[in-house]
Amino acid sequence: MRQSNVIVDLSSNLSASPAWKRLETHYLSAKYLQMKELFNHDPNRFSKHSIHFEDLLFDYSKNRFTEETLNHLFALARQCNIHQWQERMFSGEKINTTEGRAVLHTALRNRSNTAIYVDGKNVMPMIQSVLDKMKIFSKKVRSGEWKGYTGKEITDVVNIGIGGSDLGPKMICRALSQYQHPRLKIHFLSNVDSAHAERILNQLDPETTLFIVASKTFTTQETRRNAQTAKEWLLNCGAKKQDIAKHFVAVSTNTVEVTKFGIDPNNMFEFWDWVGGRYSLWSAIGLTIVLAIGMPQFIELLEGAHAMDQHFKNMPLEKNIPVIMGLLGIWYNNFFGAESSAVLPYDYYLRELPAYLEQADMESNGKSVDRDGERIDYSTGSIVWGAEGNNGQHAFYQLIHQGTKLIPTDFIIASSTHTGCNQDHRNILVSNFLAQTEALMIGRSRSETREQLASAGVQIKGIEQKIPHMVFDGNQPSNSILLKELNPRTLGSLIAMYEHKIFVQGIVWNLNSYDQWGVELGKHLTEKVLEELQSQKDIYHHDSSTRGLLHQFRNYYTQTAREREAEK
Repeated sequence: MRQSNVIVDLSSNLSASPAWKRLETHYLSAKYLQMKELFNHDPNRFSKHSIHFEDLLFDYSKNRFTEETLNHLFALARQCNIHQWQERMFSGEKINTTEGRAVLHTALRNRSNTAIYVDGKNVMPMIQSVLDKMKIFSKKVRSGEWKGYTGKEITDVVNIGIGGSDLGPKMICRALSQYQHPRLKIHFLSNVDSAHAERILNQLDPETTLFIVASKTFTTQETRRNAQTAKEWLLNCGAKKQDIAKHFVAVSTNTVEVTKFGIDPNNMFEFWDWVGGRYSLWSAIGLTIVLAIGMPQFIELLEGAHAMDQHFKNMPLEKNIPVIMGLLGIWYNNFFGAESSAVLPYDYYLRELPAYLEQADMESNGKSVDRDGERIDYSTGSIVWGAEGNNGQHAFYQLIHQGTKLIPTDFIIASSTHTGCNQDHRNILVSNFLAQTEALMIGRSRSETREQLASAGVQIKGIEQKIPHMVFDGNQPSNSILLKELNPRTLGSLIAMYEHKIFVQGIVWNLNSYDQWGVELGKHLTEKVLEELQSQKDIYHHDSSTRGLLHQFRNYYTQTAREREAEK
């Protein structure tokens, strides 16, 4: 049994631990549970297994569990010292052990302003100082006081970043677009493929465009290249070097590189090494969000997340939404063998949420060694995917309903919308949301299929062989998350809820959820290949496939260049 500071860490030998063994034994009978029967036996199942949090309802009753299952899962959480790990994270202890960093995205939205210390220093004054700076700057841009190099107001804002510096701000801006400033159009440039930059730049007027370069180190390859392309575009359109400062600001910690680029260091917005990229939208990385929706709404976003932080920190396990979400995910991943889970928002504004959660979850818990560097012998890191629910029904729901894989799903919807659209649209959307969760749970048996065909007047003779194709096994688990309204506060709570779910699973799996070394090797090898492409020389050793692809790329590129030259 290993020690993790003062905490006895039984999870470091998770699969041999008492709580895990009890769950393995329980699963032998629980795997035959039929949710339809559970609802028939307990008419109060919904009220027992749904939780109200402010204007959010979390319904987890459509899952394969009994009270005994939940008791075993909560025992697992206690064995893994969930409450102690919560305290360690919230208090600023350096739980990101491989990088020696605290994990304090929760401090960024600590609206109670209670002191939180890192290396003996209260970080709350620094956080508030950056928020004040964001407020002042955003007011200048939104009011029209901030002008471009020809004296015109800013009309377009381009966020240049990648990963957490792109996905989080983009998801929030799209989700809250109904709050967007009427003059400002918001764009996101992340892909180093020049087609992305060209598509965006071709829409813009250099005299009225502001670029936000979001990179902690200001050395991220894709972000630096895209920022350089944007700067060259600005200069080629008539701006001077001294005008760069009017059209570029930075979210970074690297003052030297920011200044070398031409950005006024007074227009650099700071964040800290205890802010992980995929958890950074709450920091100065959220500057694009503030420009889009305004500082008051950004504060509401923070307040909604802080409220969920308090729920997660203070509620008992049995009433704790992120804890229950995380434990049910482990139940399916580790005992039922579910390899993926789907996030299905029935809301056009939340269309970017699945992509955001893909990074948040898979980059956090896609690990194969535990916190002590030991190889693990159990499954971690569910594959997270999804899309807008109503579109998904006509695409991949077939696999969820009748495929051979168990895919737990989260259904998300808001009861009201800001669009003021025709009520018929809303009724159809909500009906599909409710019907899909019910259909996944109850399914349709062979006899029920035959009865429905008969009642519809379909002749049974000759169709019997088709009935197996129309049978739905059902018993597919889902959570339903209902928001009263999609607004900054409820969205903040929703995102924080998923963040803490990821934390819970990482603790149970004994992972460091806050590093991401898996992306480093590809970056390192990219530098070598890039050197060879630029020099047109074979410098490094590669396997035959990589070498062959590299040579063929050069050949295709040369041939295409000659053909285009010949066409002129």
